[in-house]
Amino acid sequence: MIAFVNADLDIRKKPIFRNLNFTIQPGELVYIVGRSGSGKTTLLKSLYMEIKPVKGEVIVNGFSSRKIRKGKIAVLRRKLGIVFQDFRLLEDRNVYDNLAFVLKVTGTKHSLIKEKVMTALKEVGLEQAAKEMPQNLSGGEQQRVVIARALVGDPVAIIADEPTGNLDPETSIEILEYLKKINAKGISVIIGTHDYDLVRHHPSRTLMIKDMNLVECTIEPAPSGTCWHPVPKQAAVAS
Repeated sequence: MIAFVNADLDIRKKPIFRNLNFTIQPGELVYIVGRSGSGKTTLLKSLYMEIKPVKGEVIVNGFSSRKIRKGKIAVLRRKLGIVFQDFRLLEDRNVYDNLAFVLKVTGTKHSLIKEKVMTALKEVGLEQAAKEMPQNLSGGEQQRVVIARALVGDPVAIIADEPTGNLDPETSIEILEYLKKINAKGISVIIGTHDYDLVRHHPSRTLMIKDMNLVECTIEPAPSGTCWHPVPKQAAVAS
């Protein structure tokens, strides 16, 4: 379970969120929506404790931002899969070795590495690309590798920060469908995005950033010829 309890988040002493109180249950798919610069990345970074609240706490998989020791942050991150907008693949290693590197760093038995890597690549339809170099793949294929890398360590949650921000609309839907498939296995998926039309394609629980807080919202179609737009359901997020 993920919980924010009376949490204030700042960046370089600038207030970003105030008094966040909400929970994400195991196995949920949740969108965090808001315009660029609204604080989505800050919120997601707090889940893997790169940023900690200046007040209150964040609890992730039993670890509290108030109590966690520096050495335990690495333990927490091993149970979280992170998907970045800009891929962050190792360009001097092929696809297989990008995934295997994660397992080696976390101390996975050598005898298990090949099976885990190929299983993760199969989940995103890229087992045939295991020996390819990342720069030889399309943007959509590289993002699928990133999803496989996030999945390879058997995470309890996938955290995706603008995972389709550099992709065309058709490829974006494809990436979202892979994330939905992963979520169907019982893995929590938290997606930060400014693309309301993407959310409309696969509706799920949606939290919108507004006035340094979050509100539950639905994404409903606007009249023909205009954009999709979020409709808040209530003034604050219920836990």
